[in-house]
Amino acid sequence: MANQVYKTIELTGTSPKSFDEAVINAITKASSTVRELRWFQVTDTRGHIKDGRIDHWQVTVDISFALE
Repeated sequence: MANQVYKTIELTGTSPKSFDEAVINAITKASSTVRELRWFQVTDTRGHIKDGRIDHWQVTVDISFALE
């Protein structure tokens, strides 16, 4: 890991089930097209309310990957 350089991208994951699943969805999608994922940080959390209940989660994450 010495002298490693990382690039960070911002993604928004969504889920009707949970905050956690929204994060997992963002990371899973990123891992299908980006190699060497290393870190993530949740930077924002939002939700949609319908009929007085949480209907949908939306989570913005910064995901970093190692440059080759």
